[in-house]
Amino acid sequence: MNSTRRTLIKASAMLLAVPGLADAQDTFPNKPLRYVVPVAAGGGSDLIGRTVADRWGRVLGQSMVVENQAGGGGVIACQMTAKASPDGYSLMQGYVATHGTNPATRKVPYDPVKDFTPIGMIGGTPNVLVVNSALPVANLKEFIEYARKQPVAYGSAGPGSLTHLTMELLAQQLDLKMTHAAYRGIAPAFNDLIGGQTQAMFPGLSAALPHIRSGRARALAVTGHARHPLLKNTPTLEETGLKGFDAMQWYGVVGPAGMPADVVARLNSSLNTVLKSPDLADKLSSEALQPTPMTPDQFRRYIADEVNRWRQLARDRGIRLDT
Repeated sequence: MNSTRRTLIKASAMLLAVPGLADAQDTFPNKPLRYVVPVAAGGGSDLIGRTVADRWGRVLGQSMVVENQAGGGGVIACQMTAKASPDGYSLMQGYVATHGTNPATRKVPYDPVKDFTPIGMIGGTPNVLVVNSALPVANLKEFIEYARKQPVAYGSAGPGSLTHLTMELLAQQLDLKMTHAAYRGIAPAFNDLIGGQTQAMFPGLSAALPHIRSGRARALAVTGHARHPLLKNTPTLEETGLKGFDAMQWYGVVGPAGMPADVVARLNSSLNTVLKSPDLADKLSSEALQPTPMTPDQFRRYIADEVNRWRQLARDRGIRLDT
């Protein structure tokens, strides 16, 4: 994990203990807010959005209406949000695809930094390197040795997805040559991993946990700077010697560019209050999500860093998906 990202993550942890900032405007909000989730109803991202919106609305004293806008890998939702009135009543749940990997690997009709006002981070779940349980490797060292002696195919949820780029980052840092098998979603990718058609994958922890627990997949290492509480016996990539290696399925909130500073402060303060709620982590345990509050400026820098580092990796690995 580079120094900028590490500083932002550590600083975000401090916000969990900071009392809420004073309300910026007594009059905001005075009507329901729209909360756009850029995926179809159902699934992990939608669960996170609805859970946060419900609690956030209660803190703000106004209902927060969740609106699912799927399509184009989040492009439709991003365009809608970027063009909305910057009054604070139109918000969107951005995530690593809409404000990270997609702009890094293909041309999108929005600027992930300039066209939005960052409100704050919600949190994230690490990615975990898994292999077919029949593969004769028990740890990362043995996997590296195996991959250097014979062909290894790895699956992903699709070209340019976080599962794709995270494995390419691993291959780059370890100088491994592996064959990429792109699927239309994480479920079929897991089907072929378990069936033996592919040998490895780097999915998000929430998607991998059922297969790890059933014994059909073996976890070798997780991303992040600390072990995840749901995989206490699985080391981080940093522990194995890959200093600075990081990838996370993260979620955060953005609004249109040009929002008033006092409204942003009110929204950020109330969002961080939600993230400090004792039951939030329990409610989102199925998604292995760890709350990671940030200030708006910290989140802005985090988004910019995400886009830049994945864009650099895509250039280095020759990944460009424009059609």
